[in-house]
Amino acid sequence: MRLRLLLLSIILLLNIDGFAQRRILNMPEHDDKLYYFGITFGVNFSQYRIKYSPSFVETDTFRRIQPLWSPGFNLGLMANLRINKFIDLRFIPSLSFADKKVNFTMSGSREDSTSERSIESIYMHLPLQIKFKSDRIRNFRFYGMLGGKFDYDLAANARSRRADEWLKVKPVDLGAEIGVGFEFYYPNFIFSPEIKLSQGLSNQIYHDPAIPLTNAIDELHTRMIVVSIHLEG
Repeated sequence: MRLRLLLLSIILLLNIDGFAQRRILNMPEHDDKLYYFGITFGVNFSQYRIKYSPSFVETDTFRRIQPLWSPGFNLGLMANLRINKFIDLRFIPSLSFADKKVNFTMSGSREDSTSERSIESIYMHLPLQIKFKSDRIRNFRFYGMLGGKFDYDLAANARSRRADEWLKVKPVDLGAEIGVGFEFYYPNFIFSPEIKLSQGLSNQIYHDPAIPLTNAIDELHTRMIVVSIHLEG
């Protein structure tokens, strides 16, 4: 009988302690910080958005040019500045490794030939974002963000003199971003998953008359979906 009472007491204490832990407000002083820092990492899926030139329709060299989504990853740092209770300003310098594939079909004398090529990019990614926060609900918060970006492709081949280049792209890109995320407050850090859409606004193609594919494409813009994890302090 005593053993049963002891076990019942332990179970009640554990339930009370678990309920109390759920009611604890983690990092209550965090919302008053003027600024804080963090790290970010994640995966991206990128592709080109193509605007075809008039010669693509007029010529019979290429029958089809199709951009494909391809995976990559991101790694960077975060600096967050508090503007007021509901608005923050964020700067997230990072490296973004992307691989954008293009599938194209060329007409031949006997039969068409299909090829799949990829452009590997290493972006020095410099976005400036405005973060719109909801009220904090215990240890949870929702937010949305929008902003602009400056990207510099360290692997761009616009000035390459290699004879085997099939497409040349410029290194500098400007763009816009929009996304949503969640903040989960833990005792020592904030766990923040986020998804965003990044759209390049600059024409990335470098027109080289020696490359046949260049004549079929008028504009080339980057598009990227990024799923990130932010760890903030």
